[in-house]
Amino acid sequence: MTWYQTGLPHIWLPYTQMKTANPPLAAVRTNGTRITLADGTQLVDGIASWWTACHGYNHPHIRETVQHQLETLPHVMLGGLVHEQALALARRLCDLLPENLTRVFFSDSGSVAVEVAMKMAVQYWLNKGVRGRTKMLAFKGGYHGDTIATMAVCDPEEGMHNLFTGLLPEHHVVDLPRDEESIAAFDAFLERHADGIAAILVEPLVQGAGGMLFHDPRVLQHLRRAADKYDLLLILDEIFTGFGRTGPMFALEAAEVAPDIVTLGKGLTGGTLPLAATVASSKIFDAFWSDDAQHALAHGPTFMGNALACAAANASLDLFEREPRLLQAAEIGKAMAPALGRCIGMNGVKDVRVKGAIGVVELEKIADMNALKAALVKEGVWVRPFRNIVYLTPALTIDEADLRKLTNAIVKVIENRAGL
Repeated sequence: MTWYQTGLPHIWLPYTQMKTANPPLAAVRTNGTRITLADGTQLVDGIASWWTACHGYNHPHIRETVQHQLETLPHVMLGGLVHEQALALARRLCDLLPENLTRVFFSDSGSVAVEVAMKMAVQYWLNKGVRGRTKMLAFKGGYHGDTIATMAVCDPEEGMHNLFTGLLPEHHVVDLPRDEESIAAFDAFLERHADGIAAILVEPLVQGAGGMLFHDPRVLQHLRRAADKYDLLLILDEIFTGFGRTGPMFALEAAEVAPDIVTLGKGLTGGTLPLAATVASSKIFDAFWSDDAQHALAHGPTFMGNALACAAANASLDLFEREPRLLQAAEIGKAMAPALGRCIGMNGVKDVRVKGAIGVVELEKIADMNALKAALVKEGVWVRPFRNIVYLTPALTIDEADLRKLTNAIVKVIENRAGL
């Protein structure tokens, strides 16, 4: 494989210590829930390419829609121009979300979508003549992206970004109000600091890359009440949780909470093309509607609203309308709970938990991450543990046999993980 041998010395891979990590596997083909490697090995993908390929790989409807769009209009800038795919997608997203969310700002990554939400929140107050509300209130265990602005609202102790202390803007990161003690602490914190806070930022129901931590819908309801009491904005980061991953189309539905801003990404295009969205309420948008040019939102990713990506997203929404994706997510959860539950009581297993199409085995520690990953590949599955977490977020279309292969592989590897 000349392309592998000549190209590998020039690539820098994500979240990878390039000197010590296992060599990356050469993927040459995808189909359904399978990744085919250059040597012909097929791996069942247990994480849907970082939670994006919700319909599986190479779905013909998405492929054909993107091919047609490529032949007519692959991209035009949204600076002064619009196109059908972007406008149709914006309308459809607003139709799916709470009725107060009426305006969609497109970008090309989840991190940027969150940055845009933060920027909207701060400028909302500035446009209303309020000074000093520049801080976000985020939560321990949270993860919102890798850019400098979004690193600053991740859990500062979770490990990925703590090297950058001193560079990052300082925001408030506190415990989620889960129980009587943490609710009291949260309320007391707001009583002291609300005047300097622009918005509360949270991942609804599941804090993803910060540890696959679950919380009750009542947490979101308390955050909404607190935001209303102290006149704060509420931003829900649904980049991981949206599009059926936790069960409903959006996690906010479980709490019946309407945020002021919601961010979307990951599964938005069915795992085919980069696209993210920041969806704002009429209340937010109205603060930018002005004769004063300085009240406009000064942000504009070059490829925002890319026509190919928007076409893929519209095709993905077609599939959610036509096919039983949310039922499939529920069935995946029902199957994973007992299957992964076999790990309970095994040496080194701290917790097993399932929500929607998310299955988690939390270990006390992973001593040798490279060996653990290699053992999973040997079992014919593509699963990417991180920190002390082994998890599954498969395509919502995965069949029983492939899901069983994934859960069996995890159980087997954890059961025999001496030295891992």
